[in-house]
Amino acid sequence: MTTRRTRPAPRPPEGTPPRAELARQARAVLADAVRIAHWAAGTPGPGAAAPLAAHALERAATALELSPAQVRAGWDRARLAGLVELHGDTARPGWRLRAWDRDDSAVLRGWVALFDAWSLVHAAPEGIEAGAVAEAVEAVPQVLSLLQLSAGPVTVPALLDLLGQRVAELQEERCEVPLGPGRTAPAASAAPAETAADQTAATAGPARSADLNALLLDWALEGLAAVGALTLGQGHATLTPLGNWAVWVKLEQICVAAQSPAGNIEQSAADMLLGCARLTPGPARDEYRAWLAARTVGSAVAELLAVARGEDALLRGLAFEALRVVGGPAEPEVRAVLAEPSLRPYALLWLAEYEGNDPDDAQDVLSREEATWLWVDTAAAVADHGETGLLVRHLDSAVQGTVPALLDEVRAVGHPRTVQVLVALAAAHPDPALAKAVRRAAFQVHTGGA
Repeated sequence: MTTRRTRPAPRPPEGTPPRAELARQARAVLADAVRIAHWAAGTPGPGAAAPLAAHALERAATALELSPAQVRAGWDRARLAGLVELHGDTARPGWRLRAWDRDDSAVLRGWVALFDAWSLVHAAPEGIEAGAVAEAVEAVPQVLSLLQLSAGPVTVPALLDLLGQRVAELQEERCEVPLGPGRTAPAASAAPAETAADQTAATAGPARSADLNALLLDWALEGLAAVGALTLGQGHATLTPLGNWAVWVKLEQICVAAQSPAGNIEQSAADMLLGCARLTPGPARDEYRAWLAARTVGSAVAELLAVARGEDALLRGLAFEALRVVGGPAEPEVRAVLAEPSLRPYALLWLAEYEGNDPDDAQDVLSREEATWLWVDTAAAVADHGETGLLVRHLDSAVQGTVPALLDEVRAVGHPRTVQVLVALAAAHPDPALAKAVRRAAFQVHTGGA
């Protein structure tokens, strides 16, 4: 046995309000979004789709006594914060909306989802290339870190200097160093002599870049202020208590990533999951958190789902365990795979638990066929990676009351690993008569017989 030194639970910075107060502030930021979400969820028929249809916009503005612009902004926030779920042309209340008045954690997660989507809440200035906007969005975490570490107002020139440095680093990493003083483009052999206008344009590049950075910084600060993360003063910006707390949480996640106990941060999703296969649930979740903190949510979820689509059933189950650690941000992607037969049972269980069902009761959301498919898939994972005794005990988890009934439904479910699972089960089971029946079922599936 080895002892593991655990990292003490971090404490928020001094002066951070209690979670109940932070949740109160988050509720205030999203008050209009909550009202619009309740209205949309209670509106029968189509008309609450994204973007909000014109006639629905007018009805909402009248019913809620808000301007159309306020309704449109609140609707966007409700969607981004997970307060509503869109099903075709119909809006349904999201889990967070149902828990809004009683669950401070749900409120804070909803606000953090909005905070993460600040660049969607506040549209970028027109006429700017998408690449420049993306660079600014990627550089904003460093701006937020400076604001958080300063614990007070920071002047706009200081923030602009940091943004410019970070954008330059990103361009250098991509080998996109812009031309400037001391740098010249290779001359064409037959190029005409430069005119005075050409020389003026060549030297104007850095000035335009500074102006562009200033425009993008103003946009970013306004977007962050729009979601309640900071306040803007005359020539300076200050994080709100909510913004300060959110940035601290994200910095802590980076620290956790840097202290990954099993060293899986740099691994691919498949290798990371295999590395966690022998861990108990608590340490495994610590590894998942560390691996996730070192990546953007979108790329991490996409990589985990790609692994889940593979042939290894063990990795499929572990991928959805890691997605449970992701939580709400993974919901749209998990819901999108419901149409994939190999992932549907896992996605249904994930969504049931995410919506607040007890894990012991979550199995009730599966049809009998889906439960049987999941039984075969889990048996395949045990056969590939587990012990023979565990495969025998896995029989007890089947929804069917008898082995003959299980074999009948397993044959019908069409899982690609059915034959291998039945052969492994027959080889492992100590009862000769039962093992014979299982081998016969495997032979029938293999030959296509009844």
